[in-house]
Amino acid sequence: MFLIYGKYWWSFFIRGLLAVFFGLAAIFLPGITLEILAILLGFFLVIDGLISFLISIKGRGRGLKGGILLLEGLIGIAVGIFTFIWPEITVLAVVLIVGFWAMVTGVLEIIAAVILRDEIQGEWLLALSGVISILFSVILFVNPGISAIAIILMIGVYAVLFGVAMIFLGLRLRKHKVIINI
Repeated sequence: MFLIYGKYWWSFFIRGLLAVFFGLAAIFLPGITLEILAILLGFFLVIDGLISFLISIKGRGRGLKGGILLLEGLIGIAVGIFTFIWPEITVLAVVLIVGFWAMVTGVLEIIAAVILRDEIQGEWLLALSGVISILFSVILFVNPGISAIAIILMIGVYAVLFGVAMIFLGLRLRKHKVIINI
């Protein structure tokens, strides 16, 4: 079950902006330590998760079902908190955490895009962000031992691409005034 509520188009837009800002920081400040990256990642994941969670909860008060969005939000918050608790985690742990989060997010976004294909225009942007997330996670799982700078740059590029897709989805949804209850 996934919730898209035309009134909340801004939630996708904000998630996209946060991802782009985080990605640009990682690209242009590659010398930052892994601990700083973990803290930035934690902030991004908690804020992103909170937005998804709150929109899901707010939609339920209006009789909407938002199970996938709720699940995505809770996973994002949990992974974000994990990065705060152990900011000194190893490169491998960061790779696995980010890879897991990207895989789950990608799968959920593709499912949502398929469900919404007859309901909205531009659902391919949601599917595209899901595919980008899955491809990114596969790269991380296949090459977990790559250097910290390479990981930071990969995370930055991924975050920018994901963010741009989410920004365009948010702008596209802004035109929809209907509630889609799935």
